[in-house]
Amino acid sequence: MEYLDNTSAAVADTAATILCCQCGTTITANPSNMCVACLRTQVDITDGIPKQLIIYFCKKCQRYQQQMGQWITAELESSQLMSFCLKKLKSLNKVNLVDATFVWTEPHSKRIKIKLTVQKEVMGGAILQQTFVVEYVVNGHMCDDCHRREAKDFWRAVVQVRQKATHKKTFFYLEQLLIKHKAHDKCVNIKAIDGGIDFFFDKKDDAKKLVDFLVTTVPARYQTSQQLISHDTHNNTYNYKYTFAVEIVPICKDDIVCLPLQTAQSIGNIGQICIVLRVTNLVYLLDPFTLRTFELTAQNYFRNPFRSICGCKQLTEYTVMDSDIIRDENIKVPVGRRSDRHVLADIWLVRSSEIGSDNQKHTRTHLGHLLKPGDLCLGFDFNGANINEQNFEKYERSNANKIPDVIIVKKYFGDKVSRNRRREWKLRRIDIDSRSDGSTVNREYMDFMEDLEEDPMLRQNINIYADKEKLESAMAVDVDELEDDAPKITLQEMLEDLIID
Repeated sequence: MEYLDNTSAAVADTAATILCCQCGTTITANPSNMCVACLRTQVDITDGIPKQLIIYFCKKCQRYQQQMGQWITAELESSQLMSFCLKKLKSLNKVNLVDATFVWTEPHSKRIKIKLTVQKEVMGGAILQQTFVVEYVVNGHMCDDCHRREAKDFWRAVVQVRQKATHKKTFFYLEQLLIKHKAHDKCVNIKAIDGGIDFFFDKKDDAKKLVDFLVTTVPARYQTSQQLISHDTHNNTYNYKYTFAVEIVPICKDDIVCLPLQTAQSIGNIGQICIVLRVTNLVYLLDPFTLRTFELTAQNYFRNPFRSICGCKQLTEYTVMDSDIIRDENIKVPVGRRSDRHVLADIWLVRSSEIGSDNQKHTRTHLGHLLKPGDLCLGFDFNGANINEQNFEKYERSNANKIPDVIIVKKYFGDKVSRNRRREWKLRRIDIDSRSDGSTVNREYMDFMEDLEEDPMLRQNINIYADKEKLESAMAVDVDELEDDAPKITLQEMLEDLIID
């Protein structure tokens, strides 16, 4: 058996050899009768495949131009970039691609090199394999989208967000949601005007996506319109500019509202005079005399619209003289959902500017768990106010004896400047072309930051970042300068602010 195996192996190893017809070298027989060196001198299978190409790259959006009007995103030495480069090679389909790898180049050299290995059948069946390098020269070229963004004057669709309110709390909340979900990334320009913000887009679909985002995050409704810009009669094409008018419910946090009787009855006979706890995707209302709560949708509001009878800018500072907690068994309230975060109490208070006089007033409040004798609070005085609201006038005629002298809205925790100095967190902002008064916007923005500190539920959907400068600075305000019960945002709720240069 071993002898037979050795014989068969020797026969298998013996192969016919011939002389190369060009140089006379002894080679194994092949259809071309030439050695590899001579075959390469006679045939070049890479003929027709370019060895150097130019590709265009946009520095603004970090994209490569695939063809006219089409740009793709691809990282260096990625499979997407490899596929993009191979598609640029002409006549590559005439050979068989065996291998393709990147050749390392300096990142700033504007060169991309790819080493290719190809095979092709030549001269009657001989298969020739060859390796070569293709060099791509990267030229900078700004794409049309970035060119329009830089021009800031070209747009095809605009989203006009409006709210007829005296305070911008809802806009500040909406700004943080836009930053968190990056819903404004495709905007060509953003402008702030009196009563709202305009978002400009170069595509209608991008504007429609923003409108859908707004409707799901804040109580709002919208209308669409279009304007004909040009018309080509030869190919029957039209050029339109689209406008999306978004109207947000004109109610802000800490407003006092008087619900229409029909709306109050439809939501479980809640009291008509309510306080707005917060405005997110719904309007959260609280009856300060029974602690009943309800969430009002945008559809319910626009079916029977109403206006606020008092805003946060009309509140007066009061000093609490005495407080008496009302027990739950003494509260007579219809069946319904009650707030477990508030406590009813009877309080006696006086205006801070009239301390020492006998002009005390009595009212019932939902802040019994916060207010103690000597505390400061902000409330609305019905006796000294001129209210011009249709629903309140109807309510006043039928319930004149039930209207309180004062409604307490919130507790006052100290000086705004001191609270701002000791604040160890910050929020990101959107770069907006503003035309409004800077001092007024700053005061309203400080009020919004105070609301975030006082309401944990309001800041659940917002990214809050730690302010390293204030955390590391030794000039921070001592906590003893403010009240011990002043609300704060803990370090566990803050995110690390990452800035990539």
